[in-house]
Amino acid sequence: MPSLPKPNWIVLIILTAVPTAALLQACAPAAVVGTAYGASVLHERRSPGTVVDDEVIELKAKHLFYQDPEIEQASRISVTSYNHAVLLTGQADNAEVRQRFAEVVSGLPLVTKVYNEVEIGPRISLAREGQDALITSRAKIAIGGGQGIEDFDATRVKIVTEDGVVYLMGLVTRQEAETTTDIVRRLPGVKRVVKLFEYIDGPR
Repeated sequence: MPSLPKPNWIVLIILTAVPTAALLQACAPAAVVGTAYGASVLHERRSPGTVVDDEVIELKAKHLFYQDPEIEQASRISVTSYNHAVLLTGQADNAEVRQRFAEVVSGLPLVTKVYNEVEIGPRISLAREGQDALITSRAKIAIGGGQGIEDFDATRVKIVTEDGVVYLMGLVTRQEAETTTDIVRRLPGVKRVVKLFEYIDGPR
């Protein structure tokens, strides 16, 4: 079974029917994003509109995944969008399926780039998925407090773990990136760390 949760069709219809600008004018971004934005709203470096855009991109990509039986049945793919850049992780039966879905996602409005990290091979086990979830949780705790970096907030780093490989996304300084990467790569069970950060000159 694919790891993607079944789309919430009501939310999908609302988000795709109402332009981001209208949501912003209605002061709704935090309400639409809900817990995904949550307590980190004061520390988020993305604009409220971009946060909503990322949520919409993920919903649309998941919808497209389930709309194509050939892709759904031949792969297990997770979608993560951050600042309009999309990370695809998981497994596919062959390179054609892997590439097809990446091309579909790259054609979505507002998507600026696609990091296609889907591996060719059998699906990982539920036990492995549980281990990955544990690594992600440990990573979030480990980087909490910024390890001495002034004004650093761990919620600014998006962590995705797939088969022991940890992907890091976020708008960060180079110091924040290096410190975070060093902390995460030392955690038990981490095979390697892939940095997909976007760099900024300083805190903002």
